[in-house]
This record gives sequence, C-alpha cells and structure tokens, in this order.
Amino acid sequence: MSAEWSPSSWKSKSIAQDVTYPNPDQLSNVLSKLEQLPPLVTPAEIERLRYQLSLVQRNEAFLLHAGDCAESFDACTQQNISAKIGLILSFSLILIWGARLPVVRIGRIAGQYAKPRSSPTETINGKLVTSFRGDNVNGLDPNDRTPDPQRLLSAYFHSTATLNHVRGLLTSGFASLHHPRDWSFNHVRSPELREEFEFIVDGLSDALDFSRTIGAERSAPFEQGGGRGTVGEVDFYTSHEGLMLDYEEALTRPAPSGSGHYNTSAHFLWIGDRTRQLDGAHVEYFRGIRNPIGIKVGPSMADDELAKLLDVVNPSKEPGRITLISRYGAEKIDAHLPGHIEAVKRSGHPVVWICDPMHGNTLTSSTGYKTRHFSAIIGEITSCLRIHTSIGSRLGGISLEFTGELNDEGFSVTECLGGSMELSEEQLGLRYQSFCDPRLNFEQSLDVAFLLSNHFKKERRGKQVGTDHDVLYSELGGRESKV
Repeated sequence: MSAEWSPSSWKSKSIAQDVTYPNPDQLSNVLSKLEQLPPLVTPAEIERLRYQLSLVQRNEAFLLHAGDCAESFDACTQQNISAKIGLILSFSLILIWGARLPVVRIGRIAGQYAKPRSSPTETINGKLVTSFRGDNVNGLDPNDRTPDPQRLLSAYFHSTATLNHVRGLLTSGFASLHHPRDWSFNHVRSPELREEFEFIVDGLSDALDFSRTIGAERSAPFEQGGGRGTVGEVDFYTSHEGLMLDYEEALTRPAPSGSGHYNTSAHFLWIGDRTRQLDGAHVEYFRGIRNPIGIKVGPSMADDELAKLLDVVNPSKEPGRITLISRYGAEKIDAHLPGHIEAVKRSGHPVVWICDPMHGNTLTSSTGYKTRHFSAIIGEITSCLRIHTSIGSRLGGISLEFTGELNDEGFSVTECLGGSMELSEEQLGLRYQSFCDPRLNFEQSLDVAFLLSNHFKKERRGKQVGTDHDVLYSELGGRESKV
C-alpha cells in the first residue's frame, strides 16, 4: 500500500457498502457545505481519548462502548438522550465500584445514523425495494428509499443537537456522583438490582462525606491535562461506524500543527466487519486519520489477515490507536478468539481488546421478532474473559447495544429475551421500538454491569474468579431466564 495519503485517497480504492445517489451534483453541493461547517469535536478531545485508551491498554482503565445499533432522527429528543447518558453513567458507576478502575465512556451516539446491509435490496409486502441504509441515506418507509444527499446535512445537524445536549448535561451536574439516583433508576422492577444499586449509592455517599471532611473531594483526574473535578463531571466521547466516506472526508480537518488530519465528526470511529478489506476504501481512509479507531473482528477474519490489517492502520505501533472489537457469537468464540489473540501478540501491536457480545448472537423469535437471548450474551462475555485469562491477555472493555429509553408510561423497551426481568418471546411485542438491531433495556444492561463488576471485584481481591456461564449467572442471583 502506498505511503502517500490524503483525505480523498480512498476514492482510488474499491468501496464496500457504497451508496449511489441519483443526482451527483446535489451530493457535491451538500459535501461542499459540510466542508465549511464547524467541526463537531476537537483535536484536543481526540488526543485526550487516545491517551485514555493507552491507559486501557496498560490495564489502568476499562472501556465502556455503548448505545444504539443505529440512531434515528426521530429519537433525537431531550428525554431519549438523557436516558442514554443516564444508563451509561449508571453502568460505569457499577463497574468502577467493583473494578476500582476509571471507565472510559464512548457512546454510540451523535452520528451513528448509517447502517450496513448484506443486500442492496429487500422485499417488503411483496415489493422489491432498495434496502434501508439508515436515516442519513434514505427513509425507513418503503416509499422513501431513494438515497438523498440532504440527509447527510440532517445527520450533521442532528449530531450537533445531540452532542450539544450531552455536553450541557455533563457540565451542569447531571453526572454528579452526589445524586446517581437521578439516572432513571426508579422504573427498575427487579428488587435484587435495586438493592445492589442502593448498596453502591449508600457506600458512595459515605465515601464522599469522608472526602469532603478531609478536603480531598477534588482529587486530580486520571486523564491527561484535565482540570475538572472527578465527582461533578466526567469525560464522554462519541463514536459511529465510519461507513459513509464522503461524509467522513467532508468533516476531516488538518491538524492545528499542520501534521496529520483529524476526523471531526466523532472522537472514535470503527471499521465494520463488511468494510475491512485490506485493499479497500475504508481501510485506506482510516489509516490516515489521527483518531483512535476500532476494528470489528469476527469469525471470517483470518489470523494473518488481522496482523496485516494492524500493520496497515498502525504501522508505527502507536499506543491508544487501535481497539479490536471481537464479535463471534457464543457458539463460535472458542474457535476464533484464541488464534486472533496469539496473532496480535506475535505482531507486537499494542491494542485494546473489547467484547461485543451482541452481533454474533442475533436470532429470530417464534413470534417473528429479531432478538437476542441474554444467556447467549452472557455466554460470550464469560467465554471472552476465560480465553483472555488463559492466554495471558486482558479484556479491556465491553461494547453493548443498549438503551435507557422509556415509553410514555415509563416502561423499558422489550427487544432482548431473558435477564433478571425474564422477558419471554410473547412479551417482545409489548414495547419493541428498534428499527435496526435489538437492544438491551435498562434493567438487562445493569444485569451485565453487575456481572462484570462482581467479576472484577473478586479478581481484585484475589479470590477464585468464576468464568463459566453457570457460575457467573449465579453471581447475578441465579435469575436465569425461563424462556
């Protein structure tokens, strides 16, 4: 691969998941407008994240990557955004309590509008139509499937509105550890979860009272160069799959120093399983930006292919640059993850390994809903922990599709089976709201948080750590789904 790179050099490569617009001139006008609009994130924020991810590589922090499979313009509301941030804060608090490590929070938010598809067309009500590719390409309505460049501008402005509200929340006390009960926990039905969370909150209150008494509440934050208090505010980063390369190029800006380029549409972008071809356009674009990047690693990735891909996107082996997001499925992880870990170790590349237990465990229920079973999600997480430990590696984070959204009556979505709420197939239709992949709801997400927290707490205390499905399910209180 040529060493020469520019924000547009990807155009000389084969483009996977490309979108064909009926009016190229209109697309050109939209891209010209995007090139003049202000950046959504700053180089300083991106470099801060790179530093924090280098801490994750050194086992000095843990990465939480979470949010929607695909955002929609209609879901860009104050209530929905606040609920998502509240869930991420609740999840990370539980992790910190057990692991005693800082949590790097990256949301799949403020830009996750594109959707890769396995086929360019689909059949709806007997009619063949162009596949829905996400709100920044075309409409969910079967009669609105023509790609429209104006949707790229809408994606920018919806991302801006989302990010503005997130920044406002996190600088106005919403993230304060003095009132974590405000993070939408009141609707959780499970008495066990409520009791466990209250235990953490009570312990936290005692610790904060003690810190105030001795004047140590505003201790130095773990991130580099930060001066904000760790109690009142937190760092939060945005991410999306870098699928629409025209859009990504339009928001690519030269570094202030004049050396290198930053993608200013998000702090963190990832390459999907369908667009990671070594000689493809997406790898070409990603290799030249300064942002930390993620790479989805699944069953179709050969061991030597992974090593070659790392050589392309991070030839200097810079720390904090690459996060590998493993997504195999509970039934396939043992056959593939060990070889991938060994290949990375042989290559000498510094990476963050995180587990995506969602994408390899999708199924169709007997009632026709696309869903995932909580037991399979737990199975992949526990296998991932076991395999990393057995090879002398380390799981540095978790990548989840979850939502804190509630309906008008204050109930969580019903999209994934099982969990402590024991959601059955017959209940999926009650509040199934996703137009993309099924998400864990608030309660199921906290089930995962407590599982990981208890695991790392036992590990930290030097106790025997259970890494099989049954043992870790017992750590959730034995509340196995009845489905």
